[in-house]
Amino acid sequence: MTLNRDIRLTWLGHATFLIETPGGKTMLVDPWVEHNPACPADRKIIEKCDLMLLTHAHFDHIGDAVPIAKKTACQVVGIVELLSWLEKKGVGNLKPMNKGGTQHFDGIHVTMVHADHSCGITDGDEIRYGGEAVGYVVEFENGFKLYHAGDTNVFGDMALIAELYEPELAMIPIGDHFTMSPREAAKAVRLLKAKHVVPMHFGTFPVLTGRPSTLRELTSDITDLTVYDIQPGDTIT
Repeated sequence: MTLNRDIRLTWLGHATFLIETPGGKTMLVDPWVEHNPACPADRKIIEKCDLMLLTHAHFDHIGDAVPIAKKTACQVVGIVELLSWLEKKGVGNLKPMNKGGTQHFDGIHVTMVHADHSCGITDGDEIRYGGEAVGYVVEFENGFKLYHAGDTNVFGDMALIAELYEPELAMIPIGDHFTMSPREAAKAVRLLKAKHVVPMHFGTFPVLTGRPSTLRELTSDITDLTVYDIQPGDTIT
């Protein structure tokens, strides 16, 4: 395998990330673009996706999973119950799994880990059981590891994620109300011991009041930590 590039991480707003891997793959996490008010207008069309990761079934995380998966024929990773529902919607190339498991995709290793959140699927006027909310630790072709927490509160076993998988970068929600606030996120940062943190799931709606500046203040004593304050559409390498 030829590693022809660095990892390029583009935030599309809320919890949606487009990731270009060192091996030239395109990964999409929690696809919500068309009706995502935080997603820039010029980034709402996804032309290429090789691997899609779904953390849970809420509309603001899987809103565009069906059309993008059908359009790109990407491999779709998620918890068993959610992927069973997607199969009924005509999505193929499904790769169901559960917490603690790891799947391998041409040099990319995806491990499903715990998240502390709800997971109902809005299907018409009904809410269906969607399994459980999860997070992912992804090890890329060059060995770099990141953790996408999904929607979650802080939980003590984030220390186990640090011990077992040693992610170098953590993407964690900070918005408050539906996930943890900067206060809980600061504790999560300490448990995870990652040196790079990308805050997410804030600012999309007025109720999501947490901000990266507050998280920075609450972790200012950690001298080797970088907390990124990026805008939707921005890319970090």
